[in-house]
Amino acid sequence: MTFADRHIGPDPDEQTQMLKSIGYPSLEALMDAAIPEVIRWHGRLDLPEAASEEEAIAELREIASRNQVSTSMIGLGYYGTFTPAVIRRNVLESPAWYTAYTPYQPEISQGRLEALLNFQTMVTDLTGLTTANASMLDEGTAVAEAMTLARRASKVKSDVYAVDADTFPQTLAVLRTRAEPLGIKLVLVDLDAGEVLPDEFFGLHLQYPGASGALRDHAALVEAAHAKGALVTVAADLLALTLVRAPGDIGADIAAGTTQRFGVPLGFGGPHAGYLAVRAGLERSLPGRLVGVSRDADGAPAYRLALQTREQHIRREKATSNICTAQVLLAVMASMYAVYHGPDGLRAIAKRVHDRALALAGGLTAAGVPLTHDAFFDTVTAVVPGRAAQIVAAAAADGIDLRLVDADHVSVAADETTTDAHVRAVLAAFGAVPATPAACGAQPLGRVTRFLTHPVFHSHRSETAMLRYLRKLSDRDYALDRGMIPLGSCTMKLNATTEMEPVTWPEFGNIHPYAPASRTAGYEALVAQLEGWLAEITGYDAVSVQPNAGSQGELAGLLAIRGYHRSRGEQHRNVCLIPSSAHGTNAASAVMAGMKVVVVACDEAGNVDLADLDAKIEKHADALAAIMVTYPSTHGVYEKSIADLCAKVHEAGGQVYVDGANLNALVGFARPGKFGADVSHLNLHKTFCIPHGGGGPGVGPVAVRAHLAGFLPGNPLEPGDHHAVSASAHGSAGILPISWAYLRMMGPDGLAAATGVAVLTANYVAARLREHYPVLYAGNNGLVAHECILDLRPITKATGVSVDDVAKRLIDYGFHAPTMSFPVAGTLMVEPTESEDLAELDRFCAAMIAIKGEIDQVAAGVWPAGDNPLANAPHTAAAVTADVWEHAYPRSVAGFPEGVDRTAKYWPPVRRIDGAYGDRNLVCSCPSPEAFED
Repeated sequence: MTFADRHIGPDPDEQTQMLKSIGYPSLEALMDAAIPEVIRWHGRLDLPEAASEEEAIAELREIASRNQVSTSMIGLGYYGTFTPAVIRRNVLESPAWYTAYTPYQPEISQGRLEALLNFQTMVTDLTGLTTANASMLDEGTAVAEAMTLARRASKVKSDVYAVDADTFPQTLAVLRTRAEPLGIKLVLVDLDAGEVLPDEFFGLHLQYPGASGALRDHAALVEAAHAKGALVTVAADLLALTLVRAPGDIGADIAAGTTQRFGVPLGFGGPHAGYLAVRAGLERSLPGRLVGVSRDADGAPAYRLALQTREQHIRREKATSNICTAQVLLAVMASMYAVYHGPDGLRAIAKRVHDRALALAGGLTAAGVPLTHDAFFDTVTAVVPGRAAQIVAAAAADGIDLRLVDADHVSVAADETTTDAHVRAVLAAFGAVPATPAACGAQPLGRVTRFLTHPVFHSHRSETAMLRYLRKLSDRDYALDRGMIPLGSCTMKLNATTEMEPVTWPEFGNIHPYAPASRTAGYEALVAQLEGWLAEITGYDAVSVQPNAGSQGELAGLLAIRGYHRSRGEQHRNVCLIPSSAHGTNAASAVMAGMKVVVVACDEAGNVDLADLDAKIEKHADALAAIMVTYPSTHGVYEKSIADLCAKVHEAGGQVYVDGANLNALVGFARPGKFGADVSHLNLHKTFCIPHGGGGPGVGPVAVRAHLAGFLPGNPLEPGDHHAVSASAHGSAGILPISWAYLRMMGPDGLAAATGVAVLTANYVAARLREHYPVLYAGNNGLVAHECILDLRPITKATGVSVDDVAKRLIDYGFHAPTMSFPVAGTLMVEPTESEDLAELDRFCAAMIAIKGEIDQVAAGVWPAGDNPLANAPHTAAAVTADVWEHAYPRSVAGFPEGVDRTAKYWPPVRRIDGAYGDRNLVCSCPSPEAFED
């Protein structure tokens, strides 16, 4: 069998059976009928022929061998760290963790929600602030979100944001990208030169420690900023915070940064979990996801995403952030690193790091090499007039990379992996030898407040205890390793083991994002190949993989459009047309790119209303910058009008942005760059098999036609007229081998077959369920694309059974629910993907049909509206085995509904969770054990 045969669930006989049931002789005929001929492409992708799994791994080994794993002492927020083997094997390499979806169904996500609550508690404890979110994309984006949060919350009307000149340069690049379209003026303040704060400013950003390593007492500066009404953000190193004063202890309003050095590999820049924490009073302005503690139907404590619909889906163009994802898998790793080591272990690691920095400082000063700062944690910057390049080269020859600041300065950063031998080698490069360690360092800013006091950070010291804790949490969750996750809008297909294996190879995992080019030839080759393949698949001319989430890909694409118009002297073009059905991040991204959102209506069939489009184009023709459309549409339909739509917008001088979220319905059959689009972002965590990881990581490359290529994101550390949307040049480069392997093993024919089968499975499910639940939208010949929308609104109106009831009852049947109430309230959107075989598709259809039978029992009055298996779902083992059972239906129906395998039953750990209670009573860090006693 080929890899494509392993990836695609239904075998040829099953495909034939499914095709027959919907009336088509072949996949080709089905796709010809489904896709409008005006965009249908009949060519064959110019990609390498499919490699076997063994061949692909051998090629990746060769590519990886071109990377040189060195000892990185560059710093700048990226540090060597040891991933405890128990965490690497049982989280990073475990499909129970990496194949899970975003915890929107909290009853079947209690394990990862607990892990994220641990993460939030870890961050709040270390930063000394009251509330943290469940992770950000990286430090650069976290700091940028802090800037816009400060602007929203500050009462100062100024557009000035003051920034510490000793900020990490890549963070500064991302800040500049975010600030300019929003009219925010960045003012750098050189604290060492004695520069004072501006007269008026809405916020202040401080790096702690600074990029130079300088550890400053910012308390007076925070007080001065507050006196002017400004909010203060401190970008703090969490490991340093085990030894030095917390941002909250000096009055900071916000803390931001990265948790990378808590056991997460460098990965050439990512993925890593950023963090964002705020003082009391700012929690309801916090962007991203927030895990809170609520209660279930029995009153027991239960975790959920708090305030989870407050942003893009509800607020749309009024959203304050376009972040709709997180870095859950990496946040889980970082939180478990803290759980495993505990406060004493973290402090010991930090002290070892600091001691090595003191040893470096002692040897340098004894040799007459001055340092720029006396107080530091892990990084020292040496003053070596005219000798910097020579010293960096000498260290590199010994396998150690230092940071070349400029011709006269070299920075050296110690980390968890630094040894005494490394210290001696670095000193030798400076012409120095070990001496008495420096006596300064971090002592003047010693931490006095306790942290990580919750029992969870003290209970899992042995590997046995840690292993069992990780297993206990994963057992509470539902992931792809258990069964189908039929989510519309967020493809949950196979994440093949062969694709995943290279992620943990040292040649990919242990490369610093700013390592010398001589160390990174393998990564550069892999990125170039992957970008080229993606360009071929989409029909575009250039691709950048820098955006580390779909939301950042959207922003990058819109910024490219903005840059293009400005380069032509058309700065006035600032209107972005967005269909009413669009994903909420579209509108939020447009606002962040400095555009004005104008909504275009959809017709009764769910398509863009061309008459309304014409009216909006006519009204805004002079100012039209772009239109953002998803194709196939958000409603899961191949709209016939897409080519006309593109032509109309181009004629008015605008650009066409096609959201690539649904590209898995196009690969091999239609190419956006050839049917009229100018730019798209892609979701590698959907179409190209990077796993969702419980809600992240993701990669959102941006693809453009030639005229926009000069406006793609650039390297944050390279000068030039470009923007950076992520803190490293290639974003989450560490997981790009996954998509590379998928494309290499599928080949052109396998990719087209995957698309065809994805469309086949959606139409098969739609056909089987149509007589039980109306299918809301369809396109050519009554066909859907890769997903279908089941309309429960008539059922709800007739019986009171809600979309929530059906979603929760599916848990009892052993399924994750489809997407609820998006893009249409009161509906379920189903995307089966190409990876589910016919038996699993039929199991799902049988469950949905059985649930309709249960609904009919409610409608007939056999079961009361308020006491039936749907209203009370999901049912826990504790509920079903309780001594007292007073419901109108038997226990067997509750726990073992029709078709459920009694030998492989998934039991949810909690009953239905009260979301409203959780929003009213925000608890966003670990509750005490006593809270669970009842």
